[in-house]
Amino acid sequence: MAGSGWAAWEWQANSYERQLATQAEVHQREREQAAVAVIEWQDRQQVERRALEDRLQANDKTHYQELTNAQKSQARLRDRLATADLRLSVLVEATTPSSCDGLPAGPGTGSLVHGTARGELDPAAAQRIVAIAGDGDQGLIALAACQAYVKEVDSCADCYRPSL
Repeated sequence: MAGSGWAAWEWQANSYERQLATQAEVHQREREQAAVAVIEWQDRQQVERRALEDRLQANDKTHYQELTNAQKSQARLRDRLATADLRLSVLVEATTPSSCDGLPAGPGTGSLVHGTARGELDPAAAQRIVAIAGDGDQGLIALAACQAYVKEVDSCADCYRPSL
């Protein structure tokens, strides 16, 4: 009886060892699969991040070029105004006080626009107007750059959430 008890004990120990080994093997495989999934997810995230950074850098380059072009254009315009190569003028109401019929005055000498009178602006005032317009242009370009940045980052907001 002692021999059969010992044999049963051995058989049960071997059975439990096999079950524990099988469980350990299954657990190890699950851990390896989870680790591989995390590594693959990290690789995808890294690729997406690099792509986002490349797009953002391209957007920055584009907007910087637009800003540089606007500044150059504004500088040329200021130079032309300063050298009197270009004069700014505004449309003015051209009715004469002695005219009772309210008809606009005729075109001035050398004018191509019929029926409108133009008044030239003081060069200093023209410079200020060009500076204000230039600041507005720069603001609009900066706004467009910010909007493009937010759009790119927002489009990739789901990229950094694990999907395990």
